[in-house]
Amino acid sequence: MTGLRLTTKKDPKKLGSDQDWLNWKWQIQHRILGAEQLSEFISLTEPEFRSFSECEDLFSFSTTPYYLSLADRENHHCPIRLQFVPQIEELHSNPRDRVDPLEEESHMPVKGVTHRYPDRALWYLSHVCAVYCRFCTRKRKVSQSFNTPGMADWEEALLYFRNHPEIKEVILSGGDPLNLSDSKLDFLLTELKSIPHINQVRIHTRYPVTLPMRITSELCAVLKKHFPIFLVTHFNHSKELTALAKERISLLVKEGAVSVLNQSVLLKGVNDSVEALSDLFYSLTNAGIKPYYLHQCDEVFGSSHFRVPISEGVRLMKALRGRISGLSMPLYVVDLTGGGGKVPLPTDYLEEATQNSYVFKNFNGDLYEIGI
Repeated sequence: MTGLRLTTKKDPKKLGSDQDWLNWKWQIQHRILGAEQLSEFISLTEPEFRSFSECEDLFSFSTTPYYLSLADRENHHCPIRLQFVPQIEELHSNPRDRVDPLEEESHMPVKGVTHRYPDRALWYLSHVCAVYCRFCTRKRKVSQSFNTPGMADWEEALLYFRNHPEIKEVILSGGDPLNLSDSKLDFLLTELKSIPHINQVRIHTRYPVTLPMRITSELCAVLKKHFPIFLVTHFNHSKELTALAKERISLLVKEGAVSVLNQSVLLKGVNDSVEALSDLFYSLTNAGIKPYYLHQCDEVFGSSHFRVPISEGVRLMKALRGRISGLSMPLYVVDLTGGGGKVPLPTDYLEEATQNSYVFKNFNGDLYEIGI
């Protein structure tokens, strides 16, 4: 493979003891933060090396030793490494790309709170992620410490929630909210659960994917205390559903009494095939996770090389419908650029409407007539 820097590569699992490896704080403290360090573990192409320096002003690089251990050392088309290794395509300007495609900042009444939908609000709690995904919608602020809300901002946000009875749901997000300590999460959940009109709390986190050792019995005890809690994670490929990830998801469900769902992003080269999506969705349900959303990749600056045409996404979903269990099928959605919110992307099976009936084509291409 021309252009690769080939040397004997280190095994990330040898960076510490077995006890270290299962310590989430150790994983955070030993994140790989640059090209030279990363090249000790996987072979990088010359363009990938250049991409690090040219992209660093736009978005930070970081990966945990754990998530790095899932990547193929030599294959730069590996679906894991594509998600965290910078690519020169991130610098290619697409006229439709936006820094804040979902207009979160323009729907922010107080620092950290995005109130776009009438009945729910998103609460940005942390600027830190264990791994910085190259397709991230919040590249503009994630990894930037000055964007972290402090205690005074939290108090202002909680006051906003209390004063807006139309808010029925609060979504904890970031960065990653599980980067907070158990005690801080306990405090925030206690405050939210004390507000009578809040019906439910949702946690959006990628740590079950990139840092599953963060899911501990202590964390589960906190979450169970505030039952019901809905946790939405972010697996994009079946390779991410390791034995450890499944073990910690089981802990969440059994010890934490948490309902676990998943939102994936349709990513070119990562999961844009019937086989990859089928494997992912079945692997999720096998692990006790309900596939919830399959997102069209947002029009965020530097991610156009990841985007799959919507027509192809619709084709993939139609190919899956009827071939895998409905329990394993997520809803394919696009979050509208400009802050319009999520809308489902239809997979239309209606072929013809007559005066007395509808004619449908099923997943096999056969036609069936249903009366009006």
